[in-house]
Amino acid sequence: MKITMIGTGYVGLVSGVCFSDFGHDVTCVDKDAHKIETLNRGEVPIYEPGLSALMARNVGAGRLSFTTDLAAAVDGAEAIFIAVGTPTRRGDGHADLTYVMAAAEEVARALTGYAVIVTKSTVPVGTNRKLRQVIAKARPDAAFDVASNPEFLREGAAIDDFMKPDRVVVGVQTERAGEVMAELYRPLFLRDFPIITTDLESAEMIKYAANAFLATKITFINEIAALCERVGADVKEVSKGIGLDGRIGNKFLHAGPGYGGSCFPKDTQALARIGQEHAAPQSIVETVIRVNDAVKARMIEKLRDLCDGSFNGKTIAVLGVTFKPNTDDMRDAPSLTIVPALVGGGAKVRVVDPQGKREGEALLPGVTWTDTPYKAAQNADLVVILTEWNEFRALDLKKLAKDMKTPRMGDLRNIYSAADAEAAGFASYVSIGRAEFDGSSKRSAMSAAS
Repeated sequence: MKITMIGTGYVGLVSGVCFSDFGHDVTCVDKDAHKIETLNRGEVPIYEPGLSALMARNVGAGRLSFTTDLAAAVDGAEAIFIAVGTPTRRGDGHADLTYVMAAAEEVARALTGYAVIVTKSTVPVGTNRKLRQVIAKARPDAAFDVASNPEFLREGAAIDDFMKPDRVVVGVQTERAGEVMAELYRPLFLRDFPIITTDLESAEMIKYAANAFLATKITFINEIAALCERVGADVKEVSKGIGLDGRIGNKFLHAGPGYGGSCFPKDTQALARIGQEHAAPQSIVETVIRVNDAVKARMIEKLRDLCDGSFNGKTIAVLGVTFKPNTDDMRDAPSLTIVPALVGGGAKVRVVDPQGKREGEALLPGVTWTDTPYKAAQNADLVVILTEWNEFRALDLKKLAKDMKTPRMGDLRNIYSAADAEAAGFASYVSIGRAEFDGSSKRSAMSAAS
């Protein structure tokens, strides 16, 4: 099939490359001429493991191309995907549909025959029906259908998620559109991956409900972690104990400095706003948003306590600033709240991140970028683990502590333990929801609180 993918951001590029690997003829379109030039040189503008090699293979096979010419790309396409950004609109929490609707109007003018126009972007419930109206108004003579096909790609594991999905969700209005979508995903159907075909509104809602539920799990365990600190329980043991229950599951039950990224923050806000507008308030989701913000603030106070009540004059090494490992994505990362608080408090901050510098340099002014954790920690007063990159999971803690001015660690991903840190020579160690120690005597958060 001939496919057009409008937008070469994270979702559009990964989806376009993977569809081409299914054997479809895919043209990816973007208004950003520099990005298209980069892609045509064989360079990938985002970091996603395995994407560069997969892209090169399909370009070489003649199934994948990149252009700024939307009209040429749309000509003869059987499926046209809209995969542009839907950022949170300032002031009201809504998803901004400006780019989606603009793309729809351009597609309408370029249509040369029947096509299914597929929304890959995350959009509020009812958007696809509005999209149909926009296209019909721009081209009353056009033959087309619309479909909703939300993405569920995890950054850092996106290719596997596309090729081996938990499910594919398709929302359609007509049998013809359903047949086109079935052909698109035929390789997955033949391997028995679940494909759910439903109505437009249900498909749109599935995306928001899924992300809100996962954000809720993260926020729940972060609140439990705060309670564990008060009562002397270990949140890692609690997570394991509840996660083994098949009704709960162990994923997204890792305490940390709060969720971030391109999806959870904007999708929870959008769902809360949709609920308010339809007189069905999403009270749980609204609370999740509020608590997640509070979690980040609580992390700052933990680190301040480690610095004797003030960041002023301290040298702090921050390990990891992307919102999660195996991505260069900085969108709504906890680091964007925590690091500025350190800098604003008068600290000299050194940052090391395997992929974060490209975006982070502009987003985190006033910090010094270093190549290794050991360089970052030299003569530092505190080392903070913010992102659980594999490179930070097997550090030589003795070397790290030895080279620090004051060996103190804020382990905000619970990678190590109080025993590990104490044995390595750290003077203080704080994590989330677990035992910590200060000085030579180990103490639990419970004894500290009492």
